[in-house]
Amino acid sequence: MTITQLEYIIAVDTNGNFLSAAEKCSVSQPALSMQIQKFERELGVRIFDRSRQPVVATEIGVRIIAQAREILKQCGRLTEMVNEQRTGELNGQLRVGIIPTIAPYILPLFLVNFMKQYPKVAIEVSEITTSQILQQLKNDQLDCGIMATPIEAGYLQYTPLYYEPLVAYMSEDNKLFNKKILVPEDIDASETWILNEGHCLRNQILNLCNGNRGISKNKHFQYQTGSLETLKKMVEINSGLTILPELSIFDFNDEQMERVRYFKKPDPVREISVVTHRVDLKKQLIENFTKSLLTAIPDRMKTDGEKVVLEF
Repeated sequence: MTITQLEYIIAVDTNGNFLSAAEKCSVSQPALSMQIQKFERELGVRIFDRSRQPVVATEIGVRIIAQAREILKQCGRLTEMVNEQRTGELNGQLRVGIIPTIAPYILPLFLVNFMKQYPKVAIEVSEITTSQILQQLKNDQLDCGIMATPIEAGYLQYTPLYYEPLVAYMSEDNKLFNKKILVPEDIDASETWILNEGHCLRNQILNLCNGNRGISKNKHFQYQTGSLETLKKMVEINSGLTILPELSIFDFNDEQMERVRYFKKPDPVREISVVTHRVDLKKQLIENFTKSLLTAIPDRMKTDGEKVVLEF
């Protein structure tokens, strides 16, 4: 049994076929297959059901692969410990997943400073959906995720970082424009520009207004988007209303701010957390990354007082 063999079976499990796994590991497919077969003979079991496409793990294979992932994590931690001791500073690779409704508004505010402060840390940031973050954390393709919580996943743990208020953004001809403070009951989901399915913010917004009167079913125009910037433009150029996380309006000009309306306290907020695997790896790297992120967050968002956390 070798570390290389463990890496190969994980690659096959992640990619679903031997060819892609071999390309990922920079080896030929026959070489990868031979090492996996050798590993299977040593254990006396079949790890993969090769008759199915994509390739899937057998029942015992699932358990073996899960243990292989844990072994490789611990091996990686040993290397990091030695490097930190040798250099006296943080180093290594940090793979972070951030949902699209956070990434564009927070990363530019702190990431460059983080990289300057820790020049020996190789950071890889992916802007992906909540479901992708959860899956990639499970498969050890990410070290941590920055996303909305609460979540229920036994193999993960999360630590709240901040509580971001939601605000309404509306056109001048909207019936709510002259109202300075809103309550959730004011928002009609059927008249609101909203993100498409797969985004947790969509569900939080529907929970905010209790899905009242349902989502718009305009027979002339159906629009699906995963971009908050597109929703802003739809309001500005056309009409209507959308709900935005507050960090997304921090660069608004005076004209745009005139279209923003806050909700009556307690503020409806989304809880943003750092999500990690329960195995305590890269702890110091993740802690330093999240501390750096928090420097860009207003202090008033760092507590949950006078706020209502929206679930999704």
